[in-house]
Amino acid sequence: MPYALKGRTVLVTGGSRGLGAVICEKFAAEGCNIAINYANAEEPAQKLSEKLKKEYGIKTLVLKADCGVIAEIQQLVKDTIKEFGGLDVVIGNAGWTKFSTFGDLDALTEKDWDKCWAVNVKGQMALLRAAMPTFNANEQGGAFIITSSIAGTSTAGSSMPYSVTKAAQLHLMRCLASTQGPKARINAVLPGLLLTDWGLLYSKEKIAQITEAAALKTVTDLGDCADMYVTIAKNSSMTGQRVAIDAGVNITAF
Repeated sequence: MPYALKGRTVLVTGGSRGLGAVICEKFAAEGCNIAINYANAEEPAQKLSEKLKKEYGIKTLVLKADCGVIAEIQQLVKDTIKEFGGLDVVIGNAGWTKFSTFGDLDALTEKDWDKCWAVNVKGQMALLRAAMPTFNANEQGGAFIITSSIAGTSTAGSSMPYSVTKAAQLHLMRCLASTQGPKARINAVLPGLLLTDWGLLYSKEKIAQITEAAALKTVTDLGDCADMYVTIAKNSSMTGQRVAIDAGVNITAF
């Protein structure tokens, strides 16, 4: 039976800009109340909050938290539940990388590797751990959807630590999905190149190369990608799955 979204509470980490902001809008259009997390960009988060309230008549909450810091993640979930009286869907969209030459072993420091691991892997674990008591108390449980990347299934991407931690993230998703049922449905979306502030850090030449490598000869559409989160959240029979929304790109080509 499809999981009805109207009236649900949705927390989106990294929700102030880019894909996160579009995800927030897609769930708001379904009648969900939205907790918008940001790490540094408060102004875009506040503007998005006002837009969603005005256009969709839903409740919103703006919360600052670094999703690489466990204590801040725990407080983020706690504050969301306190404000809305519950939590039904968590979108682990926050991520971290530093663009570098992929094969340069000295391009990123140990601190960079640790931050990538903290946000992309440990942060996702902390999000679910904090949400699980509420999911278990919900009659229909809850959904946890991770924003992963096609970099997690290849040996390419913005940096080697990003690719490695995204691969670890996908295995974490499967481990959690196989052990945390029946009240938690846990899945991942793997976007291809999105022309957000982050994606535009690639050179024009690299963007053209990635586009040419895609079977559909286009970059991934933000709206198409965000729609998949809604589809997964509604699906009460799906867990432990990864869904690539990437225009059919052969990532090994770049």
